[in-house]
Amino acid sequence: MRQDSSNNFFLIPRMEEVPYLIHGFGTRRWEGSDFKKKPEWKDFKLVFLNQIHSDIIRIIDNVPRENLKGDAMITDLPFLLLFIKTADCLPVLVVDRVRRIIAAVHCGWKGTSKRILQRVIQRMKEHYGCRSSSLLVAMGPCIGHECYEVGEDVFQIFKEENHSIEFFRPHPLRRRKYFLDLKGANLSQMVRLGINEKNILSIDSCTHCEKNFPSFRRDKNKAGRMLSFIGMSL
Repeated sequence: MRQDSSNNFFLIPRMEEVPYLIHGFGTRRWEGSDFKKKPEWKDFKLVFLNQIHSDIIRIIDNVPRENLKGDAMITDLPFLLLFIKTADCLPVLVVDRVRRIIAAVHCGWKGTSKRILQRVIQRMKEHYGCRSSSLLVAMGPCIGHECYEVGEDVFQIFKEENHSIEFFRPHPLRRRKYFLDLKGANLSQMVRLGINEKNILSIDSCTHCEKNFPSFRRDKNKAGRMLSFIGMSL
């Protein structure tokens, strides 16, 4: 990864190699109003969701008049910036480099248990004819597997949804508590769909540990939100 010259967001070098693609994973200093200050993005419309920890996926075929409910967006339209807000959850950006399709996905534990990222990739294939071999995926900063403590209820939900429990590690001191590898669980979903691990890129920073990123677990209601975005020019 590398930081933008403003030091307000991080870029994935292989994503930068896609000539029409704009993307980034913001730090806690990066706000929605900052996007309008970049002259090269002045023609872009900003698209946000009312995120509800669901598996609802929105196909964006025109500019929404209001924020739609859901936790993932897919589009083939240029001059839109698709945004995901997180504060420990996993933001994922996807591009089909051949068909010029992009997606932005919010993966909390609820969305992960409902396989939202897997469903996004399947929808890209069904709706746009995307192929796994053409997809490039970037996973942004999220809470790390050494910090993401969850309860027995979360563990049981994943079991009921027939997920592998390999991504849960029993807490060494607290009964009926576990550490969840959120990034690993989502990586596994993508590999099962035939995406080459070499095309799955990651910023391996823990939002809970690194104060450069918002963390709800660390700062509660004072956390703010990290903005991750993806868009296409012509």
